[in-house]
Amino acid sequence: MSGPGSAAAGALDALAGRRQSLAVAESLTGGLVAGALTAVPGASRVVRGAVTAYATDVKRELLGVDGALLAARGAVDGEVARQMAAGARRVLGADWGIATTGVAGPDPQDGQPVGTVYVAVQGPEGRGAVRRLALAGDRERIRRDTVDAVLALLLSELTENGRAQDTEQHGGKGCLQP
Repeated sequence: MSGPGSAAAGALDALAGRRQSLAVAESLTGGLVAGALTAVPGASRVVRGAVTAYATDVKRELLGVDGALLAARGAVDGEVARQMAAGARRVLGADWGIATTGVAGPDPQDGQPVGTVYVAVQGPEGRGAVRRLALAGDRERIRRDTVDAVLALLLSELTENGRAQDTEQHGGKGCLQP
């Protein structure tokens, strides 16, 4: 499988087979992840909803991201991504949550260069993963690659051993490395 459509379809099939649901929290992708998921026929059997938390105060007030963490590190951070995914699960009543946060450009944000992105998956019983990406390209490319990365991470968590601890990975030349 390759591309967001096949990763989305694979993840949705895996979730449906488990009778589990999914919630999405997005920042830099602004709804693109939810769009990729809901473009798959039958997505409604799994997808509970999505929150586009573009503003930092929305991350804090709606998704429950720790305010002290946001003040200390800014919104472009792995722990922020994890808390966004957990917040989406909680707010939308889902078994799994996924999240995106980062800098698509054109300017740096929170001291982070353009292309710095974190994607997170949070599942039942504390299962989850966070990935740090160093993506290259223009704003559109960074956002598209982020969608691909978070869907691939979700599919990996659902179909592989589902590591119980988080790891970070740095992609070479903007790629999410396996």
